[in-house]
Amino acid sequence: MNLSATILLAFGMSMDAFAASIGKGATLHKPRFSEALRTGLIFGAIETLTPLIGWALGMLASQFVLEWNHWIAFTLLVFLGGRMVIEGVRNDIDEDETPVRRHGFWLLVTTAIATSLDAMAVGVGLAFLQVNILTTALAIGCATFIMSTLGIMVGRYIGPLLGKRAEILGGVVLIGIGAQIMWNHFAG
Repeated sequence: MNLSATILLAFGMSMDAFAASIGKGATLHKPRFSEALRTGLIFGAIETLTPLIGWALGMLASQFVLEWNHWIAFTLLVFLGGRMVIEGVRNDIDEDETPVRRHGFWLLVTTAIATSLDAMAVGVGLAFLQVNILTTALAIGCATFIMSTLGIMVGRYIGPLLGKRAEILGGVVLIGIGAQIMWNHFAG
């Protein structure tokens, strides 16, 4: 795979994380750049690891991974998105709550895993091609770091426009990403 194909693949793989990061940034109260970097690092690190895991699984048992990865991603994204929608509705009722300035580590890790399962599937496919998997995985991780960091900062400006509905919108975005994964799987 040449350099331009690797870059296109890397940024293509980072789009789910970018969309999720916008939603996460919109739910925070004036997130700082350090929070955007933290989120970008978490998403980027996980997005670097998942193609490597997929590549290793592709060497061992590609059929099982390809059969189930879309269901796993869909379930995680709908669960996380549903949780965000419920919290957004609860926050709409409870106005005395302290604004959230930072997302929990495990919430970000779970969201990053859910949005990076497509990269794992790509890793499975790359196991059958002559590619340098380390270079490709690092490119995907770097692109995701950039796009997730940018997503939090974009969300920072969208959040005040949406008010308390930002978390609901973020949840809907995650559910939409899950639905898109299922659509792409079944549409072939």
